[in-house]
Amino acid sequence: MNWAMVVLGALVGAPLRFLVDRNLQSRHRTAVPWGTAAVNLAACAGLGLLTGAATTTTVPDALQHLIGPGLCATLSTYSTFSYETLRLTETGAARLAAANVAVSTAAGLVAAWLGSALAQAALG
Repeated sequence: MNWAMVVLGALVGAPLRFLVDRNLQSRHRTAVPWGTAAVNLAACAGLGLLTGAATTTTVPDALQHLIGPGLCATLSTYSTFSYETLRLTETGAARLAAANVAVSTAAGLVAAWLGSALAQAALG
């Protein structure tokens, strides 16, 4: 049953990642990878919410698998983040690449923490 929930979450997460990325990149014609940043932050916040909820109350295993390794894991994309950062350095935008790493990492940690704190406050 749990593997099916992972698959169901992935059926939403992967296409959603693609659609959000394409939509944001078409609106912002800059070298900044806005789409990847947005989906990664959303996934961090989602996992934070799930973690906060699971530490505060009982979250069914099926729901944890649907949201965690299903939706959030396929929504986020470390490989694309790495590739886009490498491309920035290759095109002479080393400072932008460094900023992308620093801001994405810090913002992801903050999003996960805020998601967890929000869930704990709402459910605790």
